[in-house]
Amino acid sequence: MASIDLSGMGVALVTPFRPDKTIDYDSLARLLDYQIESGVAYMVVLGTTSENPALEPSERIELSDFIVRHVDGRVPLVRGVGGNNTAAVVRELRSLDLSPFSAILSVVPFYNKPSQEGIYRHYEAIAEASPKPIVLYNVPGRTGVNMTAQTTLRLADAFPNIVAIKEASGNMQQVDDIIHHKRPDFQVISGDDAITFPLITLGAVGVISVIGNAFPREFSHMVSLALKGEYDRAREIHYRFNDLFRLLFVDGNPAGVKCVLHDMSMIDNELRLPLVPTRLTTDEQIRQFLQSLS
Repeated sequence: MASIDLSGMGVALVTPFRPDKTIDYDSLARLLDYQIESGVAYMVVLGTTSENPALEPSERIELSDFIVRHVDGRVPLVRGVGGNNTAAVVRELRSLDLSPFSAILSVVPFYNKPSQEGIYRHYEAIAEASPKPIVLYNVPGRTGVNMTAQTTLRLADAFPNIVAIKEASGNMQQVDDIIHHKRPDFQVISGDDAITFPLITLGAVGVISVIGNAFPREFSHMVSLALKGEYDRAREIHYRFNDLFRLLFVDGNPAGVKCVLHDMSMIDNELRLPLVPTRLTTDEQIRQFLQSLS
């Protein structure tokens, strides 16, 4: 299985909707071009930020196919394939055409809160079924369970096709333990924009970013500077966006970044229930932040 370089800034793509809640493919095409022209390293299709749970199975296929056609090989793509029913995830891996994708991103099982052994066996089944390299995704704030550093390292040591982890636990000690003890070619990716800079100083290779939807050029430049060890310049950009990091998530993701993109006249500010747009107070603070950048 070919190796994959996931260094730099990847973007967890939003799904633009029209006011009638159908997918806005015209806005999506513009957003994809904006990302590519701004120099993103790769894009993640059907991750959390895409509102994946609110998409019908047929829409996921249609959306994925559209992105593949429009991107047309200009940047690598990573596809989200995950769930809390291991057998269903395995069936999906075996039925999907994953040939256009460089890797899959698979989240820790959510809601049913498996033990560490259950998490290990879930990913063992995925590793045995996946035709593509696998990026683990640990986001306990959403899943209700944390995959420990020990389980991550156990999986990385056991399965060469598990090549990376998107770590969004917010636990710096945990991420540091993974980076310190991992095999040399296993990549640790920040899953949280706000701590990407410090994680890179510890040895993370980059980020799968939410803020990158709106500011791909600026945030990828910060990541690039940090990876080159130019910490002072990277820190300046990090602090420039510090207030926005909080605003993006105060009313949930992707409500915050969709508000930003709407205020930048790129998409309609539409989400699918049970998600709703940001509060007016948050929107006003985002507008003030955008004005401060101009």
